[in-house]
Amino acid sequence: MEVKAVDNVLKDAILNGLYNKNENKGNEFISPQLVNNDDQSKIWFTLRQELMSCTSFTWAVAFISENMLVPFKLVMSELAKKGVNGTLITGTYLGFNSPKVFKELVKIPNLEVRLSEEAGFHAKGYIFNHEDYQTILIGSANFTRSALLKNCEWGLKVTSHENGQLVAEVNDQIENNLSNSLILTSSWIKEYEQNWQPVKKAAYLPLGKAKKILPNQMQKAALANLNALVKEQAKKALVVSATGTGKTYLGAFAVKEYKPKKFLYLVHREQIAKKALESFYRVIGGKKSDYGLLTGNKHDFDKKYLFGTVQTVSQEQILEQLDPEEFDYILIDEAHRVAAPTYQKILNHFAPKFLLGMTATPERMDKQNIYEIFDYHLAYEIRLKDALNDQMLTPFHYVGVEDYTVGNHVISETSKLKDLVARKRVEYVLKQLDYYGYCGEKAKGLVFCSRQEEARELAKLFSQTGHPSRALTNEDSQKQRIEVTHQLENGELEYIFTVDLFNEGIDIPSLNQIVMLRNTQSSIVFIQQLGRGLRKFPGKDYVTVIDFLGNYKNNYLIPIALNGDKSRDKDQAVRESKLPQVIDVSTINFTEIASQRILVSLEKIKLDSMRELRQSYKDLKEKIGRVPLLYDFYQYGTTAPTVFAKNHALAHYGDFLKKMGEEVNLGNYQNAALSFVTKELLFGKRPHELLLLESCLDKNISRADFTKLLKSKNCYISEDVLNSVEKILSLNFFDVKQGKTTKKEQYGSYPLIEKENGEYRLSSQLLQALNDNHQFKMLFEDVLKTGLALAREYNSQAQFTLYKQYDRKDVCRLLNWPKDVSAPMYGYRVGEKETPIFITYQKDSEKKRNARYQNTLENGHSLRWYTRTPRHLDSDEVKRLLHNKNMKLHLFVKRSDAAGKEFYYLGTAEIQKDSVKEEKIGLKQKCAVGMNLVLNHPLKQSIYNLLFS
Repeated sequence: MEVKAVDNVLKDAILNGLYNKNENKGNEFISPQLVNNDDQSKIWFTLRQELMSCTSFTWAVAFISENMLVPFKLVMSELAKKGVNGTLITGTYLGFNSPKVFKELVKIPNLEVRLSEEAGFHAKGYIFNHEDYQTILIGSANFTRSALLKNCEWGLKVTSHENGQLVAEVNDQIENNLSNSLILTSSWIKEYEQNWQPVKKAAYLPLGKAKKILPNQMQKAALANLNALVKEQAKKALVVSATGTGKTYLGAFAVKEYKPKKFLYLVHREQIAKKALESFYRVIGGKKSDYGLLTGNKHDFDKKYLFGTVQTVSQEQILEQLDPEEFDYILIDEAHRVAAPTYQKILNHFAPKFLLGMTATPERMDKQNIYEIFDYHLAYEIRLKDALNDQMLTPFHYVGVEDYTVGNHVISETSKLKDLVARKRVEYVLKQLDYYGYCGEKAKGLVFCSRQEEARELAKLFSQTGHPSRALTNEDSQKQRIEVTHQLENGELEYIFTVDLFNEGIDIPSLNQIVMLRNTQSSIVFIQQLGRGLRKFPGKDYVTVIDFLGNYKNNYLIPIALNGDKSRDKDQAVRESKLPQVIDVSTINFTEIASQRILVSLEKIKLDSMRELRQSYKDLKEKIGRVPLLYDFYQYGTTAPTVFAKNHALAHYGDFLKKMGEEVNLGNYQNAALSFVTKELLFGKRPHELLLLESCLDKNISRADFTKLLKSKNCYISEDVLNSVEKILSLNFFDVKQGKTTKKEQYGSYPLIEKENGEYRLSSQLLQALNDNHQFKMLFEDVLKTGLALAREYNSQAQFTLYKQYDRKDVCRLLNWPKDVSAPMYGYRVGEKETPIFITYQKDSEKKRNARYQNTLENGHSLRWYTRTPRHLDSDEVKRLLHNKNMKLHLFVKRSDAAGKEFYYLGTAEIQKDSVKEEKIGLKQKCAVGMNLVLNHPLKQSIYNLLFS
């Protein structure tokens, strides 16, 4: 951009931020603004974006925490590839910065660390140099995890030329700090380490010495639900709780409240049974002699509280000594195993008054229905994301990096063993492990490999390079497993290499590094393996998760699993792959190459295929014990209900149920009407039609009362929108030819709503269909209920919701146009009052790109746009566009043609008058009118990254 243009943009931005936001169109990226941590953004996201776009940077930050360095290192690694360097000025004020922090900082090759010699150095300033300007962020936030991701912090972000007074003063301060600073060296760190005293923290009280163990938030909610089930005389219940959230203590609290005469705890490993016994004793108390084991060598049949292994209890000679009504309360840990023959043998023998199952992963790979076994009584469910948000687990920093390339071969599912254990790959992996590090002074890592031979060979190679390691596989005995895990906990080993052995059951709370050197098999396995390191442990502030992404076909599962996303919405998966994500203070980070590998695998998979939908349907049916409806999918957060509506092979959800083998009998009109509400209204982009239909199900409603209803629901109201609702529900909006028929004919031709004497009522055809067929009524009402639930995601007080997605037909409807004219609309349509403009930012091919228009984002708020060809300044539609003072322009953008039919709404825009001119464009050099569209809502950084970066 020319210097003059930059000057103008900066002036507009400064006036917008500091003088009058209404008169000046500011640039979101460079306007003065307050930066803080909220639900939509984080201070770290702002710093990250500035880092990724700067030419160099200098930070003056007093306090730095180790727990924020992992995501920072990934960004610095990406900047190193671009040749971008930075300077960090910090110090030793109050001894906050630990020696470990300084050791980690010197690992970053493109960062120069300076130590301020000024007494009381307490600065918090971040300065970024760009080609034509500088950006400064100054405020309360140090470079710590809490400050950048969670705390209530304020930062003022200002952008200016180097000759700006503020920038000059800040640069003077920086120069002064640099001149009074030392370069960080290894010898300085050694000296500092000898004299450093750690900052005092709250004393850690081991559980064994705690005066009283009280239920946490999850346990209280689960206990309330369990007690309610007991009062209802339910015989069974299941609790789904992420690893490390206190399932064992929850079981103890539940048993304590139940007060059984005799209790049995079942699990598949003796060491877990022994730990559970101790936990139950801490909670329940009483005489220690009341607690006993029923394991290989211990048969304490007479104890009140028995803790046994399935292998022992399932033996005939053991069961013969136990009466079927011996235990009035049985608890099964790792309850997803309960369908196995040994468990079933035990359950068939006993008849407890109450059976409780607990598991972290009820979705079994063997497809057994665990929910059915527990009578579909899901007492409580807390998954990984919820547990992290509730601070039940140790936070993690996930880093997705590209795997090593051996020659021209990228590691994949078919890689040969010699490539997996190649010395250069080992060196590369070790370099990454050292760079991204771990919490604490010594690595305690668990490495998941793709095959057993690889695990054994890599353990040997790691040991040879000074990193003591052992491999554990299912061929190793229980004694060996215990021995090796103890060696890791004691510091004798740094790494354990395994395949799937540690997916569940074996806990090493002190783990501080999880390494994934294998293809992601499934979301279930991924979360199981991730969860191995998340159990809380004294001194463990975070876990580093390093995932080496090769050319794996299942790479797309990673962001989906990390975010707990079951929507099967490809747009959502793309957002999770491209944009930085946080869960409370846990971060999810991908290198650019790793992100591209995820996107490539995502392009090759159909998340909403009939096969995937069938499995999702089966899983939910098994979970709730009945045929699920659309609202069930919405409520349980599984497949997004809209996925069924978008599927061209399905007319409606009833059609899907028939394909699943359910008996659904609908007439022609019922099919057509159900297809209409599903395809047109389910998405909830405007709730008005849904509210009118829902109201008329009970009784007729006057136009005046409908208006009152809309006001009570905070919906925008106008005569135009009321007329539009009528045209939609009369189907007149759809009376447009599409081939041999109209969309109106496809939807049954008859109106759904009729109006007479100012009163709305269901049409006679719809009323009869609802009365004649209970299945149709159920499915119809399900769409309305689900659509209104989805409508909460939109701003009901406006036509369009900023940054939500719409297709051309949606826009025609929400602009209150009388007919659906989306088919011939293409890039835009100049209306009487409003003009929607649809821009595909990147074309799929060079040929298309040259043949069409070069839409470019000049800055954060101005998009170059062209009319269709041939058009001139005196063309009728151009004159209407340029000279109608009341014309409102709505801007819709998608990244590429591959993104589907929907566009993101970027808000309204104004035409920059002095930018309008005729231009020759495309291969045939036809005339079009080009102009800059200035956004009235400057782009948020996240949407910019998604659409334009």
